[in-house]
Amino acid sequence: MVSWWNRKRAAQLAAAWLASRNPRNASPVERLQLDDVSPELDVYLGQAAYLQLSLYETMGRAGAAAPTMSGRLVTGVLATTALERHRTIVAEIERTGGEPATLMEPHREAIDRFLLRTSGADWYESMLTGYVTAGILNDLFGNMLRSLPLDVRQRLRTVFDAREEPAVVQELASHIEQDPRIGSRLAMWGRRLVGDTLLVARSALAVHAREDQEKLEPVWTELIAAHTRRMDALGLTA
Repeated sequence: MVSWWNRKRAAQLAAAWLASRNPRNASPVERLQLDDVSPELDVYLGQAAYLQLSLYETMGRAGAAAPTMSGRLVTGVLATTALERHRTIVAEIERTGGEPATLMEPHREAIDRFLLRTSGADWYESMLTGYVTAGILNDLFGNMLRSLPLDVRQRLRTVFDAREEPAVVQELASHIEQDPRIGSRLAMWGRRLVGDTLLVARSALAVHAREDQEKLEPVWTELIAAHTRRMDALGLTA
């Protein structure tokens, strides 16, 4: 069961996101200083690896409910891309002498709970979940790469790219065009996802930075701007 605190915090983050989209609230922010908010390398790798494994499993299950064969194929693209990312991160854990299962275990409960809350009522919502939540969190982990040791950064430099997104956009956009009611529902679902996803993003940061709003403002600004572009690509309001 989701705790009251988690529900309240997710609502607060979503409210902050909505407020940040009001031009009257816009203010200059400094370039994100990732060294101030990034966790230790083992924590980073363990959480990223388990997140990708969980996304792979979630998208794999969603494929069976796809309304079309093309939809099922695109769901498979989401799943296999997450698995490729997971394997790359696991290889990095092993290269640094770590045990993948040990590093992933501390993140299991929170990520499982998050994916349960954001699983979606049908294939359309599940696909948007994969697109939105993976997009936001891949952006975060990709940005935090800049604070990692140079050799790690070079090996993982392409792992969090957006290679799967064009296929997802093409598939979902075709369904939205055929039935505008799907678009209205997905726009609402996308807004519902933001608070929960930002809550997970917050948990991925260094413990000392999680309540420092001055440091976190540039983090949210970058993530939200990219999220808005993703929703725009589907013709949906973020």
